[in-house]
Amino acid sequence: MLTMKKLILIIGLLFIGYSASSQVLISLIFGDKLNSPNVEFGLDGGVNFGKIANLEPSKYLPMFNLGFYFDIRVKGPLLLHTGVLVKSNQGAGSLDPYLLNNPSLDTVFTGGIIDRKINYFHVPILLKYRFATFFHVEAGPMLALRTKGYDTFKNTVKDDNDLTYKLDVKDNYKRIDAGIMVGVGAKLSKRPKSSQTGIRYYYSFVDPLKDNTGKPQYFSSIYVFFSIPIGANAPETKPE
Repeated sequence: MLTMKKLILIIGLLFIGYSASSQVLISLIFGDKLNSPNVEFGLDGGVNFGKIANLEPSKYLPMFNLGFYFDIRVKGPLLLHTGVLVKSNQGAGSLDPYLLNNPSLDTVFTGGIIDRKINYFHVPILLKYRFATFFHVEAGPMLALRTKGYDTFKNTVKDDNDLTYKLDVKDNYKRIDAGIMVGVGAKLSKRPKSSQTGIRYYYSFVDPLKDNTGKPQYFSSIYVFFSIPIGANAPETKPE
């Protein structure tokens, strides 16, 4: 039977319109089996604001992300933070529209904008240092595997951006992305395993655009995250 905490999590995910993958559903059901005194397991997600370097004009594009995480104790206050963001994106917003070689579409989207969203599985591998009971800093690489990618053309007829057209652009982007991530955060309770929130920043070291003859276009994102341990309510024994 699902606990009240797990039920609230599921309702919350549905409320924000996120269709959780099978990995996340498994995490909700079996999370208590994945926790131990030296390992904390849970859900990790939030909103990230993406931008692409050397792609102007553009604005930060807000996007949702969701996945699971492991905090593995290395020694004392030093942890290894890893996992998978199974619903995660990079991109940028408010790009200038380009020609689609379709006179009708080119006409209706003249003066509009494009939101570019590239879907990835992201795997952070961060060293995490806890201090002063509640707080932590973290840094390390993040790797990514591209799954999908779309340019969404938008223009306004009556209501704001009520005319849209989605174009598949995934084949313009490399399958692999990699970069550096740094972050700060805080626990919301004195419990050793408790919910956490904070901010992370990611910057890519790989130009993701295939056959790019211009300036390299690096992804960057500001993440506002919230992490919830799953199945970690049992009393813990102090690790040796």
